[in-house]
Amino acid sequence: MEKITLKEFKENYFYKTDLIKLCHEYRLPTYGTKAELNHYLYLYLTGPPANEINPKRTAQTKKTLTANDITLETKLVGSGFSFNNEARKFFADYFNVEHFSFKKEMAIIKRQAETDNDTNMTVRDLITQSMTLKECDRQRLKALTSTNEESTYQWNNFVKAFCQSSESHQFTNKLKVAAILWQHVKESKQSKQYSDELVKKFTVEINPFRKR
Repeated sequence: MEKITLKEFKENYFYKTDLIKLCHEYRLPTYGTKAELNHYLYLYLTGPPANEINPKRTAQTKKTLTANDITLETKLVGSGFSFNNEARKFFADYFNVEHFSFKKEMAIIKRQAETDNDTNMTVRDLITQSMTLKECDRQRLKALTSTNEESTYQWNNFVKAFCQSSESHQFTNKLKVAAILWQHVKESKQSKQYSDELVKKFTVEINPFRKR
C-alpha cells in the first residue's frame, strides 16, 4: 500500500475502521479512541518513525467475569462486566431471588457510563441508581443516549456522501467544509442528508477552503 500523504490525510474523512487499517499498515498502535488513532497517524506522517510512537494506553485483554468475580466494587467500564448470565447469577444471589431479570434502568445507566467513559462507577452505584432513578431522569437519559447515537450516524453518512461527491474535490479541507455545511443542516428542519445544493447555498462561508 502506498503511503498516504499528510495532505490527503487532512483532506479526507476516515471512519475508525479505516484508521485502524492505516495504523496496522504503518505498524502503529491499532487500539484506542478514534482521536488517539488520528493522533498516531498524524505523528507518523509529520515526523518520527513508527517505532518511536507510543500508545497513550496499554492494550487491554478482554476478560469474561464469572459470578464469583463480580462484587459490589466491580467497575462498570473497563473490567469486562456485562449483562450476561454470570451477572444475572450475581444479581439473583444479591437480591436473594431464584431468577433475576435486568431492568431497563440498569441498561440506561451502564450505557451512559460507557458513553461518558466513567471508570469510577461500580456495580454498587448501578444498583443504587437503578433503584432511585426517577421516571423523568430515565426518560432524559434514554433520550440523550438515542439522540447522540442518531446524530453520530447522520453525521457519518453526511460526511461520507459529501466526500464522495464531485463538489468536494474543489476544496482543500473536505472535513472542515462538511462540518460547516452539517452545522446548517443539523440546526434546520430539513433532511439531515448531504446535497450539492448546500455547496451553492453556503458558498460564501466555504469559499476560503476552495483550492486556488
